[in-house]
Amino acid sequence: MVCWFAGLFYVVRLFIYHKEAQTKEENVKEILQPQYTLMSKRLLSIITWPSAFLTTFFGVSMLIDNPTYLQQNWMHIKLSFILLLWLYTYSCQIILNQIKIGQIKISEIKLRIWNEVATLIMFAIIFMAVLRNSISWIYATFSLVGLAVLLMISIKLYKKYKTK
Repeated sequence: MVCWFAGLFYVVRLFIYHKEAQTKEENVKEILQPQYTLMSKRLLSIITWPSAFLTTFFGVSMLIDNPTYLQQNWMHIKLSFILLLWLYTYSCQIILNQIKIGQIKISEIKLRIWNEVATLIMFAIIFMAVLRNSISWIYATFSLVGLAVLLMISIKLYKKYKTK
């Protein structure tokens, strides 16, 4: 699970670097962009995807050994977030495929926001597993929304700082 998240955190960062390289001088761009593309491809194919499959395999094995987990509300919510994580991973593959053909369609600022989505999913999955029934769902929801707002404000402040 840690490798899956690490791969997702880093691959989107590589996408951001790739996008930033578009504004560099042509000779610098010709060096950086192929390198970032190669690094992204290797990260997804060698670390992220295998980690996703292994994590899912062991998670399903745990549910087979302990089917009572499937009767608990927190597990349903956690599994929903894991499905979102799979969709997020697939979307990173789509972005990489766009990069490979030189047609990345997402802006740098949207990539920065997209980078934080994995953080929110990670917090949600861990909170579901660790806290389970010990916290109020209302508190958990407000905490997650608060974290999202804090991350978005941080991105906006960074954008203002970078443009100065």
